[in-house]
Amino acid sequence: MKKRIISSLLAVSMIAASIVGCGSASQAPEAEAPAKEETPAATEAPAAEASTETAEATSDEPVTLKWALWDVSSTVYYQPLIDAFTAEHPNVTVEMVDLGSTDYSTVLGTQLSGAGSDFDVVTVKDVPGYVSLVNKGVLEPLGDLISKDGVDLSLYNGVTDQVTIDGSLYELPFRSDIWVLYYNKDIFDKAGVAYPTNDMTWEEYDKLARSVTDTTPGSEVYGSHYHTWRSTIQLDGILDGKNTIVDGNYDFTKPYYEMVLAQQKDGVCMDYATLKTQGLHYSAAFAQGNVATMNMGSWFIATLIQKIKDGEYTDCTNWGMVKYPHAEGVEPGSTLSTITALAIPTSAPNKDMAWEFVKFVSGEKGAEVMASTGNIPAMTNEKIVDLIASMDGFPTDEASKEALVTSHTYLEMPANDKSSEIETVLNEQHDLIMNEEVSVDDAIAAMNEGVSAIIGK
Repeated sequence: MKKRIISSLLAVSMIAASIVGCGSASQAPEAEAPAKEETPAATEAPAAEASTETAEATSDEPVTLKWALWDVSSTVYYQPLIDAFTAEHPNVTVEMVDLGSTDYSTVLGTQLSGAGSDFDVVTVKDVPGYVSLVNKGVLEPLGDLISKDGVDLSLYNGVTDQVTIDGSLYELPFRSDIWVLYYNKDIFDKAGVAYPTNDMTWEEYDKLARSVTDTTPGSEVYGSHYHTWRSTIQLDGILDGKNTIVDGNYDFTKPYYEMVLAQQKDGVCMDYATLKTQGLHYSAAFAQGNVATMNMGSWFIATLIQKIKDGEYTDCTNWGMVKYPHAEGVEPGSTLSTITALAIPTSAPNKDMAWEFVKFVSGEKGAEVMASTGNIPAMTNEKIVDLIASMDGFPTDEASKEALVTSHTYLEMPANDKSSEIETVLNEQHDLIMNEEVSVDDAIAAMNEGVSAIIGK
């Protein structure tokens, strides 16, 4: 089986602020995007066929690119990316413009919609921000550029398909996070149970979690842990590629809710109501040393390694990770992801060189820079996997390294102009299910009805 190497890789980051955690993937696009030109899924057009515009972009004339982003002082990969790019383009100066992180998408949208905007490249923080900018008509479609330069979109493992709007792609991702399964090796060793593997169905995972559970009062060991986000349960059902979280039918979530509720009843995982009341963070739960496995995003790797090095985590130092569990018949390595991307404004004064920058940062060379700073490249290869897995603090076992290799990734929330409203319904019913206030069937019926009304289905 041919495996593709995905974007969503994380190595050791010594600056925790540079790693952005992920919640329930809340999205808030504004309106339906207008139809644009079709973007090819992949292309074989040689770079040698570059147009006159590209020739001009790579000339020796001085060019200053203005790059809109956030948190310059606490993000370690911005300057190394610039340094690597300008080493190949010595005539280019890249000026970073920090718009702040709190209201970044709103501020960026306002500036790009106004007269006189002179950003050449903009960082797109999330899917709702992306859809909003596309709706405003302020981003350049990248289809012709991708085709002309032969950018292979298949290396993004389907992620770009999920942010293609009406046939057009307006961004290229340069950073991503995947979901994996973390585990405490000491718990498995003590129980005499084999470690999790990189090819487990959810049924096999359930049996494994139960096999290391200990419900003895005062010395409990939880075979699994699910944070209170709906994504830790609902999104397990989208990995077959047949279902999405925005199509108005959530029957596919039933077996996952039933599995977790049964685990909760049997003491295999912590009680949802207690977690909500205590506000227990997933990192604190794992750090207690009595959680055998936990499904969570790759952003946790950096925190875990740093906390262990700092001596803050002493009960989970012997850890590993494997690929996300999957449904029967689904290819191992199918998982969830989030992305950060680059785009070119329609008002950009230096579009040709801006494209060269976007292509560099989101491509293989940019990926190597990202990995070298302990962050997540969006597109990578065997070399990047080796680089990340060899960094100090990363588990030394082959299974953990193999967990970085995925077959397909699905965005937690694909581009959809009703995402925010949809998520409100899903979050409400998730909470009711996990608190056992309503039955799974009744909650799913409410999801189906509520979301179908929102999307007009």
